[in-house]
Amino acid sequence: MTVRRAGTDDFEAIASLWRDFDHEIRPPIHEGPTNDEKELAEVVEILTSETAFVAVDDDGSPVGFALARQRTPALGTLTDLYVARAARRSGVGTELMREVLAALRARGIEHIDLEVVASNAVARSLYGRWGFRDEVVVMTGSVAALETRLGVQEASSFGSIHIQSDNLSAVEDAVRQFVPRLPGGSRGSLVSPPRNGWIAVYDDVCDRNPEMLRRLARELCDRMGSITLLLGVERDELVRMILFERGRIVDEYLSVPEFYGPLPPGDVVGLAANPTVVSRLTGAEPDEVRRIARTASAPADLPPASELLAELAAAMRVEGAGHGWEEGLGLEGLLRVDRP
Repeated sequence: MTVRRAGTDDFEAIASLWRDFDHEIRPPIHEGPTNDEKELAEVVEILTSETAFVAVDDDGSPVGFALARQRTPALGTLTDLYVARAARRSGVGTELMREVLAALRARGIEHIDLEVVASNAVARSLYGRWGFRDEVVVMTGSVAALETRLGVQEASSFGSIHIQSDNLSAVEDAVRQFVPRLPGGSRGSLVSPPRNGWIAVYDDVCDRNPEMLRRLARELCDRMGSITLLLGVERDELVRMILFERGRIVDEYLSVPEFYGPLPPGDVVGLAANPTVVSRLTGAEPDEVRRIARTASAPADLPPASELLAELAAAMRVEGAGHGWEEGLGLEGLLRVDRP
């Protein structure tokens, strides 16, 4: 393998490798599809007047390339570094980088930076071993999600409570006893007939206030003495699941544990679903719970909350968890329990 300076005569070979690179490592979603024409025009510019190297194998076939340009008298940027799959782990990338550094130093450049997609763990690890460090972090987000968080758009929540019982009249009595104690102008509660051994309860106030939903679930569990499950979507982006037994929480899951702020490590772990407990109380397969109930550092790293909720409910054979009080008004068979 040989590394040599690249010029405009190498454009077609480097362009072919660049396309392989572009298909292998997609750009961040916020940048949209790559503009091949614009990107390749920049490659031509670098081949003409900046720093470019190509690695060729013993047959003279290109197997990698590196491109860099000078941004200021003392700063250079590594714009591209790519090695074909078949030539990796053979030192090609390191040799290309050595040549780039020597060329930049000869031009009086003292520092070099680069950009790497956060999901490209292999490249980030390699650059870290070479001595690159994070200095500027580029953060991105969807305009709609940011507007929701900042209060420009109203975020909505909904949830339901599912009691492991076939005693519909007992659940109705419990709801009648506790719902009037909930603050806020509730328009009443809805109670569904048993489905797969679960009776669902929806409440107008609790739909809008996740804390009230938690309180109602705890009180219904304490009154009924039955396994009680809370399932809800908070602020359009989070999935919360809480399992109660004998009036106390035995397992809780929040899809983004630190959405509302930093937590101690133990609390973060505690907000991951326990597949063994969920299986014991609901009959769900532990592997299914483990697969579905994932956690992440941001909602964008998970499926949409409504889809995640539906999958989790299906794993526990719980029906009616995909809607709240408002949608429940239009469903047949639900009993309305009005506040006095």
